[in-house]
Amino acid sequence: MRYFIKLSYHGKDYHGWQIQPDVISVQEVLQNAISKLLKKEIAIVGAGRTDAGVHAKQLFAHFDFESLDTSNLKNRLNAFLPDTINIQNIIPVKKDAHARFDAVSRSYEYKIWLGKNPFLLDTTWQIHSKKLDITKMNEAAAILLKYTNFKCFSKSKTDVFTYNCTITNANWTVKGNLLTFHITANRFLRNMVRAIVGTLYNVGIGKISIAEFIHIIESEDRSKAGISVPAQGLFLTEVSYASSIYK
Repeated sequence: MRYFIKLSYHGKDYHGWQIQPDVISVQEVLQNAISKLLKKEIAIVGAGRTDAGVHAKQLFAHFDFESLDTSNLKNRLNAFLPDTINIQNIIPVKKDAHARFDAVSRSYEYKIWLGKNPFLLDTTWQIHSKKLDITKMNEAAAILLKYTNFKCFSKSKTDVFTYNCTITNANWTVKGNLLTFHITANRFLRNMVRAIVGTLYNVGIGKISIAEFIHIIESEDRSKAGISVPAQGLFLTEVSYASSIYK
């Protein structure tokens, strides 16, 4: 049988989701834990990968095993795993359901704290001195929905078959000192959200105009876009699937 694991994690202690040599990852920690509890080598496939230091409020992964008590396994895993990883649910799905390939959309948030807050150092990018024009940043963000090729925001030397993504939502909200960028798309390129935020930040401080923002997208040139903002402000917030994958 195939199962989806719905989980969340704080990314500070991990070198991202994906297993890599000589560093600790969320996938490795989870895979080792479930293999020990089920007393069998289990391979886990995630919906996608997050970079080192990035957090996930919701991520799905799948694994195969014979029939099991999902509630009992969830509780045992949460008792066994470090506090930085939480299993929200384990769900039986159809045998060909795939956590990565069946995802229809993914959503991220990027959090900026306008000022200084020592208690949010691990979960926000803190800007102490720059004033941002949020209206201009939202005007630029809306332009993203008019394009599909985002090569200019992709990490260089990335091996992908296409730079095309369909963005369905991109906007900034403000609550007190917390500025949050929300973005949803069918897929994302490596480093894409952090590069978009870095470029929108340049719009917000007046370094580039709306016209220049458009030119950057159309150039397909990563060197023209803004910096890749710090990882700790980024959260994967939702991965969506068609209801047909569930039993």
